[in-house]
Amino acid sequence: MAYGRKGRGDDLGCGAKANGDDMNFEGQSILITGGTGSLGVCLVEKLLRDHKPRKVIVFSRDEVTPHDLRARFPERDDSPIRYFIGNIRDRDRLMRALHGVDLVIHAAALKQVPTAEYNPLEVIQTNVLGAANLIDAAIDRGVGKIVALSTDKAVNPVNLYGATKLCSDKLFIAAGVYAGETKTRFSVVRYGNVCGSRGSVVPLFRRLAPTGVLPITDVRMTRFWVTIEDAADFVLDSANRMEGGEIFLPKLPSMKITDLARVIAPECEQKEIGIRPGEKLHEVLITEDEARRTIEFKDHYVVGPGDVMRNFEDGHLAHGKLVPDNFRYSSDNNTWWLNDDEMQDMLDK
Repeated sequence: MAYGRKGRGDDLGCGAKANGDDMNFEGQSILITGGTGSLGVCLVEKLLRDHKPRKVIVFSRDEVTPHDLRARFPERDDSPIRYFIGNIRDRDRLMRALHGVDLVIHAAALKQVPTAEYNPLEVIQTNVLGAANLIDAAIDRGVGKIVALSTDKAVNPVNLYGATKLCSDKLFIAAGVYAGETKTRFSVVRYGNVCGSRGSVVPLFRRLAPTGVLPITDVRMTRFWVTIEDAADFVLDSANRMEGGEIFLPKLPSMKITDLARVIAPECEQKEIGIRPGEKLHEVLITEDEARRTIEFKDHYVVGPGDVMRNFEDGHLAHGKLVPDNFRYSSDNNTWWLNDDEMQDMLDK
């Protein structure tokens, strides 16, 4: 299931270089921070399988996950993949890793909400100051493009993780001005929950299914949902489209958490345990305030930089249309909802 297949606005164009067919990363050197995470691994696989990059650099802060990944993608003379141990908190290490890099996909972050609440300074060091290090190093090294991955939790944040990602997003969007006359361009990709990723509710429900009881924080809860494959496709599409300063958002389906629990374990009792601190009842990807500079396409939205009209008549933004005033894109007011079969199809991927 491709992202946005049932999205709103089917009469709209997909925009320049849309949905993979025109993507071309041949001959490029691409670095992925957090490259051993669920999405990072999917991006590595797609780049190696579907494109001909000069180099794919997996940048990770520990030695175990790159070692495991080498069994799947060996580091041979005839392979473009390289493994680079480093931490985005270390600007000097980033300077070394970014030598000759054309594109950075920034997926590194500390993202567990409870962890962030109890270790706030550690999360700030990685998610905010690490982002600042990457921006400085990329400009100094003359990197062409950076795509930073964000989250719905950065929209009207109610927890520290979301607040740090909001700060990170602001840094990357502002970096286009900060970069001055250099060639480096920055954009952000924002999306909802990735089905089956590490730390998501799917592995939790599957693990608890044998107990006969699944915990539900609130029966009213809704979420946007996207597969890892679709998220990776959208990130690469956005890297190809970007001109700098945009926030890209895919059109995604919604689902109720109670429906997800029923599809995963229909025989289980659902026990409501109450919403956790820092958790939202519904996800929001675009606020009413952002609507004034949001442009709609067939399968995605773009929140434009500053006065969006300055880029609206040229480039990829010219292929869409401004959303109505007071538009709000949230998981509870969505027009696209997954049925049981569609949910099961996503779980099987």
